[in-house]
Amino acid sequence: MDRNRLPGWANKVIDGIADAPMSPLGRLAARRLGRPEPRGSVGVTEFDLRVPTRLLIAPVNYAAQGRAWAESLERSSDRISARNMAVTMPGGFAFESDLLVPTGTYHNDADWQQRQFDAVAENATHVLIEAEEPPFGRLMGRSVERQAEALLERGVDVAYLAHGTDARLPSRHRDQSEWSYYRDESVYLPRLEDVAARNIELLQASARKLFVSTPDLLLDVPQAAWCPVSVDTARWAATERPPRDPAAPLRVVHAPSNPVLKGTPLIMPTLEKLAAEGVIEFRVLQGIASAEMPAVFAETDVLLDQFRLGSYGVAACESMAAGCAVVGQVSAQVREAVAAASGRELPIVEANPDTLETVLRGLAADAEFDALSRTGVEFVSEVHDGRMAAGVLREHWLD
Repeated sequence: MDRNRLPGWANKVIDGIADAPMSPLGRLAARRLGRPEPRGSVGVTEFDLRVPTRLLIAPVNYAAQGRAWAESLERSSDRISARNMAVTMPGGFAFESDLLVPTGTYHNDADWQQRQFDAVAENATHVLIEAEEPPFGRLMGRSVERQAEALLERGVDVAYLAHGTDARLPSRHRDQSEWSYYRDESVYLPRLEDVAARNIELLQASARKLFVSTPDLLLDVPQAAWCPVSVDTARWAATERPPRDPAAPLRVVHAPSNPVLKGTPLIMPTLEKLAAEGVIEFRVLQGIASAEMPAVFAETDVLLDQFRLGSYGVAACESMAAGCAVVGQVSAQVREAVAAASGRELPIVEANPDTLETVLRGLAADAEFDALSRTGVEFVSEVHDGRMAAGVLREHWLD
């Protein structure tokens, strides 16, 4: 649905329902998200009660990061029991999670909501709330603040982690980047601006420890610490990569989960031109199962990441771990933040829609291309294999 094409009154109604989830219309809208599973059939989070630190990360698990951080924390210490919980997405899709809750149960099962809260309040020592979303569904009026306060009253330490659009202020981003995604005419800005501003206010007023998963968000939440996204480096490096032949076309892929967000329309003319000249072989990756992606990356020289956000995320890290060079538009602020936190330079090759042709021609002719590949593998192994993320969470909060 293109919100920009709707009349103003319609947008106000939609936003009003979203902002008042416990109103009659809000309750009706929640019912459309699905009926609960049979009473008592959905479990609650369980911890290893023999260890002193017991942490829940909930409730979104974007790109399986909640699970990855939990695993990294448990690897870092035998005194930590870390679990994550997530809600299934529309269509039943969800990343692997310790506790996966059906959408209808999360929103509409008061019994599960109370059981999950009681299990966490009685057994957890810490809760990391992701993306400013309520970990216990519509319990306590679906209020993140009230749920957090209830945990604190039970002696559970609460912290927050912002993931992306939940706390990225569109007005700031538009002013600072000529390529900003928020300059696109198809983006409905009022809602994104209101939600981000509200979430930033919540974070700043919480007086809790704050984290962000991508370094660009440090501009919006400057009190936060950067908790790097984490990937299974062994999985992505499992397939052997032959040296690149400089005489062959550069094998280039682009995986636009959201073409507008990634800047796909802005770069397609350049890619079509270079492919016609034989400089590159180009492929758009869509509808490929996750299990098949390591093999795809093993036969790829360059991943074109994103050209509108000024940052990078899980996809860039996975492809670097597989030995691909990554090309994208990354702001100076992000590069400086990565270097300051990790002591390493971010090896993503800088390009924007205007410079992409020159960059790809240079990479195609570069006799030292394989050195760039090795640099990316080393960077991800040091910064994004989970050890740094676990260290940040422990240093700034858990320890």
